Amino acid sequence: MFARALIVLLLVLNFGVAAWWSLRPAPVPVAVAQPEGVARLQLLGEVPAAARPAPVATAEAPPSSTAPARPEVAAAVQCVSFGPYPDAATAAAARVRLQPLVQRIVVRTPAAGTDGAWRVYLPRLPTAEAAQAMAQRIAAAGFGDYLVLREGADANTIALGRYSSESGARRRAATLVAAGFPARAEALGHGPAAIWLDVAAAAGFDAVHAQALAAAPGRRPLDCARLR
Repeated sequence: MFARALIVLLLVLNFGVAAWWSLRPAPVPVAVAQPEGVARLQLLGEVPAAARPAPVATAEAPPSSTAPARPEVAAAVQCVSFGPYPDAATAAAARVRLQPLVQRIVVRTPAAGTDGAWRVYLPRLPTAEAAQAMAQRIAAAGFGDYLVLREGADANTIALGRYSSESGARRRAATLVAAGFPARAEALGHGPAAIWLDVAAAAGFDAVHAQALAAAPGRRPLDCARLR
């Protein structure tokens, strides 16, 4: 009987303590002394929505309207050779007239005879029979325009053509050499050296007008690499 009464008393005490704990007033927060002149830090959630600063929009940089610089394109040029002039005075006068029309002028004086006719030939063979046999070999290889010389200082020599330019003669000789024939190219004549004016000009250069202005007997296209 005594034990039962003790249990009931303990239950009543527990309920009483629980009721007191749940109904007690909330503890008053202890105020922390703030230094004078210093604002108290606030969390973002503590600040009213109306008082919060508006977010600052980050302006995007506008696309640049300046196009990247392009590398300069080298001006196209054409190169022409005017001449031949018989003497330095005539060439100098022509150079003065050409100068305003072109970018560069080079005075060229080839060796005597190199701007006249050229010939391609095979050197003299020991006998006429040997020369004739060589001519037959040349024909069998597919080459034409040949002649076995029978008389004079060039007897038993095989002529393989005459050309008005050095380049044409050398091409002919090179073709024959490649086929196994010892051909040679040689300038004809031993007249005085002629003077040429090699010019480099812009792409719109009028070579016909320039030739008339410079009183040039002739003109030739020229590889611009020869002027460098």
